[in-house]
Amino acid sequence: MKFFQNNIGSAVNEMRTVLVPHQITVPPDDDRRHSGTMTVLHGKTMGTTWTAKLVLPDGAIADEIEQRILTSLDSVNAEMSTWLPSSDISVFNRAPAGHWQNLPDDFFYVLQNAIEIATDTGGAFDPTVGHLINAWGFGPVTNAYQVPPAKVVAEARSAIGWRRVLLDLGNRRVHQPGGTYLDFSAIAKGFAVDKIAEDLLSQGIRNFLIEIGGELRGEGFKEGVQPWWVALESPDADGRPGPQSSDEFMIALHGLSVATSGDYRRWIEADGKIFAHTFDPRTGLPLTNRLASVSVVTQSCMQADALATALMVLGPVDGLAYAERSEIAALFVIRDGVQLRRIMSPAMAAMA
Repeated sequence: MKFFQNNIGSAVNEMRTVLVPHQITVPPDDDRRHSGTMTVLHGKTMGTTWTAKLVLPDGAIADEIEQRILTSLDSVNAEMSTWLPSSDISVFNRAPAGHWQNLPDDFFYVLQNAIEIATDTGGAFDPTVGHLINAWGFGPVTNAYQVPPAKVVAEARSAIGWRRVLLDLGNRRVHQPGGTYLDFSAIAKGFAVDKIAEDLLSQGIRNFLIEIGGELRGEGFKEGVQPWWVALESPDADGRPGPQSSDEFMIALHGLSVATSGDYRRWIEADGKIFAHTFDPRTGLPLTNRLASVSVVTQSCMQADALATALMVLGPVDGLAYAERSEIAALFVIRDGVQLRRIMSPAMAAMA
């Protein structure tokens, strides 16, 4: 592979860019020859698929590992899926005004982090966007139209607002102000990746790559001193096909996660226009800022998941400024006519 140094804030035109984290370290000779068996597990969850590539140490049983992964996934769904009427999040969304609801630890942790990110991004990321998602038909509540009437959008927009959600830190509970509808679709998959990863590490499994719906976290090495090489998603110029894997940008996931938000992942077409499933919570409307996708690289997959959405909403100018100010490694893919232009934040360019 060939390494390239790119100018920060300018388009990336090279055929391939290889991204390597600064903290990557070559293991001692004994660890390079670590004994273990490469095992691949996979399944379906959260309306998408999951995959775990593991180098299992001697004595580890793949069936037991798979069951632990499934238990983690079931737990996240039981707490945070708006598609399950019995989930904790669905119970909250149906609760009357003034209701205080005790939350499981994982739910409380995700909600607390979601509100912190919402605060820091000025609402570009907002976990209370659920009514708007439903109004456009991307959630569990379907509609009879593809483009909702302005009145429906306005009503959904009026219910958005992370500031209305009160947390009782001492008792780990949340207050329903009335009409607030939480939606964790832009953070729950990343959290689930982290949950699985942390459980594997607690069992002494140090070398693995976990992926749920395109959100990934890699630890250790694949074999010898080879890290987990991952191709960042690259959308087609027209955005109609699903996410494409390309070797134009390759990153070594060694103690790192990557998540991508893009306008090509889910969308509807009406009256000759394409409406992506990512909305600006501040306006209640689909994005029109020319961003095709944003990929974020951080240690926490949950953070990467939420921040990728936030940067998509902020757009190529404000998003890049926020990424630079917050030292976030991000790749912005911008639609420039029929061409795609790519810009890296300084933290991302430092890995190139």
